[in-house]
Amino acid sequence: MTKLLEVKNLTTQFFTTSGIVQAVDNVSFDIDEGETVAVVGESGCGKSVSALSILRLIPWPPGKIVGGSIHFAGRDLLALSDDEIRTIRGREISMVFQEPMTSLNPVLSIGLQLTETMEHHLGISNKEAHQKAVELLGMVGISEPERRLSQYPHHLSGGMRQRVMIALALSCEPKLIIADEPTTALDVTIQAQILELMKNLTKQMGVALIVITHNLGVVARYADRVNVMYAGKLVEMGQAREIYHDPHHPYTLGLLASVPRMDQPRGTRLIPIDGQPPDLTLLDSGCAFRPRCRFAVDQCATEIPPLQTVDHEHASACWRVSEISELKVAS
Repeated sequence: MTKLLEVKNLTTQFFTTSGIVQAVDNVSFDIDEGETVAVVGESGCGKSVSALSILRLIPWPPGKIVGGSIHFAGRDLLALSDDEIRTIRGREISMVFQEPMTSLNPVLSIGLQLTETMEHHLGISNKEAHQKAVELLGMVGISEPERRLSQYPHHLSGGMRQRVMIALALSCEPKLIIADEPTTALDVTIQAQILELMKNLTKQMGVALIVITHNLGVVARYADRVNVMYAGKLVEMGQAREIYHDPHHPYTLGLLASVPRMDQPRGTRLIPIDGQPPDLTLLDSGCAFRPRCRFAVDQCATEIPPLQTVDHEHASACWRVSEISELKVAS
């Protein structure tokens, strides 16, 4: 497969009065055409900042991309002018933001928000854009799409607003969609519907998808590959099947242990990850997960572990990666 997106050694920092926040720290990953990749981790681990860095939406001040490269469809996004990157946003890379009520303009109708995007990026007439908007709303499962075009965001439920955001993301036929916590504000049944919808539509249209979430359970069925982030770094990455069946980082183990599972006996207690994510202005020279890790050794306090190959396309940043299988059984 052709690599659609290649991110290498991306580093994004925020310069605050409390110090420099290393929000994204030397992160490298890629995504193939038509592939679904999940980026997983707790709040504050750098998931959303990574996505905003790809689109060059980091506000300055206080944030800045200070290192690395981002290549999309053969172009270096960090080398493009502001006008050039604007032509890519929405047209070739779309984003579904976390909360649709704040992402959709409350004083503009659903129809206007859909049609003006297509008119601008695709250069089509208002009549053509209107017809396509009706088709898109029908495609994402909204009933009476013609009538919905004249409505405003507050007329719709949370699930319907998120479907409008997906229609908006698909409207200009992009090559890549980034979905940032697309199901956070929705109830469990609607979450499954939205994820199923996104997976089916991207597969049907050949669009690559990055799903950002804090819940490993949410993406188990939908992702081809999973990248696990902690304190601005990638700590484990690999095929979804391998990550779920044979995790090789203590943080991934902790995330999986804290998610309810149907294959566990009734009454099985969930195991929380003790402690809190670290202050990104106070990171030391050791592994950032060390204070919360039950497998930590002396080396973890003095050196940051690099990503090490576990198996084909599976890597983990842990000094005890070769012992993890035995440690899992022992614990």
